[in-house]
Amino acid sequence: MQVEQIWTGNAYRNFNYLIGCEETGEAIAIDPLDHEKCLGKAKQLGWTITQILNTHEHGDHTGGNDAVVDATGSKILAHKNASSTISGMDVGLSAGDVVKVGQSVDLLVLDTPGHTMSHVCLLSQTDQPALFSGDTLFNAGAGNCHGGGHPAELYETFVTQLNALPENTQIFPGHDYLTNNLGFTLDREPDNESAKRLLGEIDGVYDPDKPMVTTLALEREINTFFRLRSPSVIEKLRESFDDLSDNPTPKEVFLKLRELRNNW
Repeated sequence: MQVEQIWTGNAYRNFNYLIGCEETGEAIAIDPLDHEKCLGKAKQLGWTITQILNTHEHGDHTGGNDAVVDATGSKILAHKNASSTISGMDVGLSAGDVVKVGQSVDLLVLDTPGHTMSHVCLLSQTDQPALFSGDTLFNAGAGNCHGGGHPAELYETFVTQLNALPENTQIFPGHDYLTNNLGFTLDREPDNESAKRLLGEIDGVYDPDKPMVTTLALEREINTFFRLRSPSVIEKLRESFDDLSDNPTPKEVFLKLRELRNNW
């Protein structure tokens, strides 16, 4: 499996992806908003795009579909409940389905509601797993929920699915918000040395055209949405929420963090 992470450079800071089978040259395009860059990269590599996978229905993820279909005849795959919101969708996906690319690439479908209620992530079936997480999980952050989702569902996705993945799982998100998200982590947990060290290394010099690929192990250190039992996170929440329980549950902490992040 070969992964091409394509930085769009647009105002939304989107990442697009091509995943190729090196045996057959077939490829799948994930959220190919910048269709020109995706088609150009496929041509450069000698790949043929045969499928498009939309992680969810938002226009900054589906906006390149028509152009890629016109150029390649690709089939469009997305969550089974997204057929009314994604024009021309060919295949509806459910949890546990496997998307095959050529002869060598198997991608397991995870049904991951929260950012929207029709969101999927893809998990590569490789020695080192790779998670293509759309707008569910970002580097050092979590997706918002005001475009058709729900924060309680996002919490369930984090704790029951994402946190159960192997620690060496690589994270490939739908947008680059790394620097800003690290700032939020340190605002919520000022004594987080891992986040402080990483932000110090990349602040002012980070180039998303040469992106850092984190692992789940690192996310558990720097991503406040995984750090729901941290005493520092909980004490800082008390400064903003006087209704916080004496012994808040991880769900309560997550929901309060998501509320704060909406306006941070």
